[in-house]
Amino acid sequence: MGVTLQKTKLAEELLLAGADLMHRLRCGLGISIVLAGTLLAASTGIVGATVTTMGLLSVPAMLKRRYHPGFACGTVCAAGTLGQIIPPSIMLIMLGDVISSSYQQAHYKQGLFASDSVSVSDLFAGALLPGLMLVALYVIYIFIMAFVKPQWMPNYTANTPKHRASQQPRQRVFILLLPLVLIFVVLGSILSGAASPTEAASVGAVGAALLAALRGEFSIAKLREITQETIKISCMVFMILIGATIFSLVFRGLEGDHLIHEMLTTIPGDLLVTMIVVMLVMFVLGFVLDFIEIMFVVVPVVAPTLIIMGADPIWLAIMIAVNLQTSFMTPPFGFSLFYLRGVISRSIHTKQIYGGVIPFVGLQLFALLILAIWPELATWLPKILFN
Repeated sequence: MGVTLQKTKLAEELLLAGADLMHRLRCGLGISIVLAGTLLAASTGIVGATVTTMGLLSVPAMLKRRYHPGFACGTVCAAGTLGQIIPPSIMLIMLGDVISSSYQQAHYKQGLFASDSVSVSDLFAGALLPGLMLVALYVIYIFIMAFVKPQWMPNYTANTPKHRASQQPRQRVFILLLPLVLIFVVLGSILSGAASPTEAASVGAVGAALLAALRGEFSIAKLREITQETIKISCMVFMILIGATIFSLVFRGLEGDHLIHEMLTTIPGDLLVTMIVVMLVMFVLGFVLDFIEIMFVVVPVVAPTLIIMGADPIWLAIMIAVNLQTSFMTPPFGFSLFYLRGVISRSIHTKQIYGGVIPFVGLQLFALLILAIWPELATWLPKILFN
């Protein structure tokens, strides 16, 4: 579904339509990029594709309107990385299986039988409010900066290129509504229990193809390109999964999980202190490792112990997801920074990219703190929907 939206340029049209609708506000372009990034995240779930697409389209548009280069790069990078937390995030899909296994393992260690498990639907519901909270924090920050640093985002009337006459307001609204319908069908079917995530994914893929056909962007050649790219991504994930599973089995066979359990349980303090240590370790690992390696290698080792200590598995999963999303854009090794660096003009220095993204990293850490203080942000909606 995500690759189809990217390859058929539906994601590109969504981004441009959002920018057109809010172009007259001083900070309208920045806010529209965050909102478009949210829709792309909910449509694709692929961070690399979203950051690359937004970097190619949004950064030049912001520079033409004389936005500060660092601020423009930070906004695009943060908006593109929302795909890590907003459903149907690929990370949440894979994390669901890992947390479910850890939940059952924790019960086994306690001599209990786990009559239930943690599903991907639980994580989708749990991530919805924290994801929207992040979006709100980004928008508030951009709005505040429009007044604090007005020179970073000049007024529309002063320096804006001519508006695209090819798209009328109705066309723009129509372009924005198409992905919303797709998101509603996919997430609605999962959260209502009408379809499993796998079934909803197939519906989403067919829906994306139909939308592309409606826009005249679908062809046999495109289908071949989409299929090949999807196979590459799927094979990459499964090869890492196989390797990580072998590592976990060997690690457990050598009683490494007992060693980690003892280390975590001997940390002075309660669950909160242990969570801080684990989150800090994952945050640092996120600088140099992809989220998939951390998820399949590190999480199965630490999660059972944290669940035994009293951590709610859904809250734990969302905390991990937000944490890994933060490390995705933290200098100097954040993967989103490399995606963006590869597609923007060389006239923008890497130092400017790093400086622009740091405030957004701070906002994500603030969101992580809020989630740690109020776990109900992650657990309330799953309980309402599935209990």
